[in-house]
Amino acid sequence: MMTETIAAISTPLGEGGIAVIRVSGETAVQEVERIFQSKTKLTEAASHTVNYGYIVDPDTNEQIEEVLVTVMLAPRSYTMENVVEINVHGGVVSMRRVMELLLKLDIRVAEPGEFTKRAFLNGRIDLSQAEAVMDLIRSKSDRAFDVAMKQAQGQLSKRIKDLRYTLVETLAHIEVNIDYPEHDVDELTSNFIQDKCGQVMAEIDKLLKTASEGKILREGIMTAIVGRPNVGKSSLLNALAQDNKAIVTDIPGTTRDVIEEMITINGIPLRLLDTAGIRETNDVVERIGVERSRTALQDADLVLFVVNYNEPLQADEREWLQQIEGRQVIIIVNKMDLPNELDEQELAALAGRFPIVKMSAMLQDGIDALESAISELFFSGKVESNDATYVSNVRHIGLLHKARRSLQDAVEASQAGIPIDIMQIDVRTGWELLGEIVGDSVGESLIDQIFSQFCLGK
Repeated sequence: MMTETIAAISTPLGEGGIAVIRVSGETAVQEVERIFQSKTKLTEAASHTVNYGYIVDPDTNEQIEEVLVTVMLAPRSYTMENVVEINVHGGVVSMRRVMELLLKLDIRVAEPGEFTKRAFLNGRIDLSQAEAVMDLIRSKSDRAFDVAMKQAQGQLSKRIKDLRYTLVETLAHIEVNIDYPEHDVDELTSNFIQDKCGQVMAEIDKLLKTASEGKILREGIMTAIVGRPNVGKSSLLNALAQDNKAIVTDIPGTTRDVIEEMITINGIPLRLLDTAGIRETNDVVERIGVERSRTALQDADLVLFVVNYNEPLQADEREWLQQIEGRQVIIIVNKMDLPNELDEQELAALAGRFPIVKMSAMLQDGIDALESAISELFFSGKVESNDATYVSNVRHIGLLHKARRSLQDAVEASQAGIPIDIMQIDVRTGWELLGEIVGDSVGESLIDQIFSQFCLGK
């Protein structure tokens, strides 16, 4: 059945050198030909060629835009359909006028992610590769981009498919035992199930070990900079961001809201939150900022707790250090360029397992030590090599956990002497759950939900 021809602007709206409008569908070339004027007919153009000409209003014969049109014929295209990409001048008016002409033809506006959805439905990529496409677009660091690229190229898919093949072998062995019990021994089949499921579970464990790091690379570490007023939180944000993002004064309570900045440290993306100084105050606006600071502190993956080198620890600081036990915390002793008034032995005793970094945010001294402490805390000093397969997608992580539990149930059933056909159910469930990662056993509603999160034009 012929699918509808779709079109969308594939580049961000705004001013730029070039904008790209993508058209995909069986009639894509013929439809664009109706508004394209050139010495060469698009319908006669070879695949993967760029053709110069004009977009023309067929009603008035007015030249609307000077364009370059790329033709990619099925199946050698992103969607495995005929695809035409129209390169126009990068302005809102230009894009709008060309899109309006396209939509007057037998073409409709693409839904979010519909081009990638068609690539999946047409078998060019599996579901995990499709999801990696959006991760590529949303990458916040070079390392996150590398991880997404390897997933888009099918590195994770290959490992999942290998695991499913092992389970298929197991299911086939069980089927033989059920159909021809006189040719098999239950004990041998049980040992076979334990061995094969154990192999798959061990590989799943290897993938899950990368889950926390992969999720960090994908989404970033939500990092709250907290402390009393005027300890240098905003100066620290500016030093890490290498820009004056936050107002810095000697007046306590300058920051009255949560300021967010995305930075990258040693390939690790951090969502830095500069919070209002936590203290009791009668100022209504500052009090709202303090409450938001407390919320940010609760939601943060990492807390940078800042104290002053030139002040003794305050009672509320001692209380906070006790309250944040069990969190990922780095204590920063700031303003090391000033005379010492801090009892460092007391701080070390209160800090316990928390690492302490000494620095002067104003002089940008100690930044390297802080970056090293963050890397050590989350990646044991370094991110793994490019050969590592990271699992970063929350949906994938959940399915891997479920699949492992199902296979564990099969192993335990085998050890308990449960009948073979009962074990088969757990093994098949594990196989199906792994199939949901790559899209081999997934419902249409889930597919629609996944692709609805994509940007328009991708």
